[in-house]
Amino acid sequence: MADQARSDVVLERLQRLHPKIIDLSLDRTRRLLAKLGHPERKMPPIIHVAGTNGKGSTVAFLRAMLEAAGKRVHVYTSPHLVRFHERVRLAGTLISEEALLETLERCERANDGENITYFEITTAAAYLAFAETPADVTLLEVGLGGRFDATNVIDAPLATVITPVSMDHEQYLGDTLGKIAFEKAGILKPGVPAVIGPQAPEALAVIEARAEEIGAPLSRWGKEWIATVEDGTLIWQSGGRNIALPLPNLVGLHQIINAGTAVAALDKLAGIDLPSSALRDGIKAAEWPGRLQRLTKGPLVERLPPHVELWLDGGHNPSAGEALAAQARRWSDKSLMIVAGLLRTKDAAGFFAPLAQHVAAARSVSIPGAEATLSAAETAAAAKRAGLDAPPAPSLALALLDLTLGLERPTRILICGSLYLAGHVLSENGS
Repeated sequence: MADQARSDVVLERLQRLHPKIIDLSLDRTRRLLAKLGHPERKMPPIIHVAGTNGKGSTVAFLRAMLEAAGKRVHVYTSPHLVRFHERVRLAGTLISEEALLETLERCERANDGENITYFEITTAAAYLAFAETPADVTLLEVGLGGRFDATNVIDAPLATVITPVSMDHEQYLGDTLGKIAFEKAGILKPGVPAVIGPQAPEALAVIEARAEEIGAPLSRWGKEWIATVEDGTLIWQSGGRNIALPLPNLVGLHQIINAGTAVAALDKLAGIDLPSSALRDGIKAAEWPGRLQRLTKGPLVERLPPHVELWLDGGHNPSAGEALAAQARRWSDKSLMIVAGLLRTKDAAGFFAPLAQHVAAARSVSIPGAEATLSAAETAAAAKRAGLDAPPAPSLALALLDLTLGLERPTRILICGSLYLAGHVLSENGS
C-alpha cells in the first residue's frame, strides 16, 4: 500500500467515529487532548484567527511576514484543497506522510473508539505535531465559528484576530449577523490583544460588547488602524505611525485589508519585533492557492485559446461574490466569463447577485466528489434568480469548451463558487 494511501485509510476510519460531520463542542477535543498529555499547552506561542472571509489569506500573510523575519512558523488551516497534508505546516514545511500517519494513529489509539468528529481528532493530531516540533510561532485558523470550534482550547494566545464577519453557515452559527459575530468573538481571551478587521455595525457591536465583558483590548480597523492604497503603495497607519508597503501579489482589493490585518496583528505581539523589511518581503511572498489564483499551466489551460486567461477562486458566500465583483470592475480590459459550482449549504443566489452585471457568459457545473453539491441545473436556477444566465454543463471541461468555442476576443474565465471545486480543479490540472 502506498504511503499516501496509508494516511488516507486512517482518515477514512476517523470520519466514521461520529455520525455528524459537524457537531460544535469542546468537550470531546478536551477529553482527547487530556489523554494525549495536553499538547495544546506545549505548542509555540499562538495567533488565533477567526472570521467568515479572509482568515486564510490573513494567515498566509502572517506566515510570510514571520518567515521573512527568520521565524519558524507552524500553521493550521482548513479545509485542504488537494491533500490533507496542506492543513498542517511544521516549522515552514508541510507535514510529512510519516509524521501525519504517526500522529493520526496515536490520536486514534488514545481516543479508543469514542465519539469525536473528524475535525476534532485531526485538530488534536495537528496539536500533537506542533507540540513536538520546535518553532517560534503557531498560526491557528478557526474551522467553523469560534466559540465551540475545536481550535478554541487555547487559554492564552499571543493575539486573536477576527476578519470580516458575514452570513455563512447559518445552520450552525445563527441566522443573524449578530449571532454569527457572537460565535466568532468566542475566541477572544481576557487581556489578550484582539485585532478586528472591517465589520458591519451589527457584528462590530457584538464583538466590542464581548471584548468589554472579558477585558480583551481591541485594535479595530478604521479606529486603531487602517490600511489604504495610495499611488500604488499600501499605507498602514496606526497611532500616528505610517508604514509604506508594496501591494500584495495576492489579487483583489480585499487582500489589502487582509495584509493590513496581518500587520496589525504582528504589531500587537509581545516579545516578537519584526523589522519593516520583513513586512515588505512577506507581503510580496504570501501565497494562498485557490483565491483569485491565475492558472498558467496544466491541461485545462492548454486546451484554451491563447487569448483566454483561466482564474480560480474558492469564495462561496455573498461577501465573496461582492469581492469578486469588485475585482471584475477592475478587470475592465477583458470580457469576464464564469464557470460556477456551489454546495447546497450555501446561498448560491446571494453569491451570484453581485457578479451578475459583470459577467458576459456563464455555465453551471456540479462539484465532482462533493456529496453536498448542487446539481448543475440547481446552480443554474440559483444564478437565474440572481439575474444571471448560467446554463448547466455536464462537466467542467465541457463548460470551458462551450464558452470558448469560436471565441475570438480577449477573455478571462473564472472558475468559482466553492473551495471543493477549487481543489478538484487544482488536482485535475496538476497545479
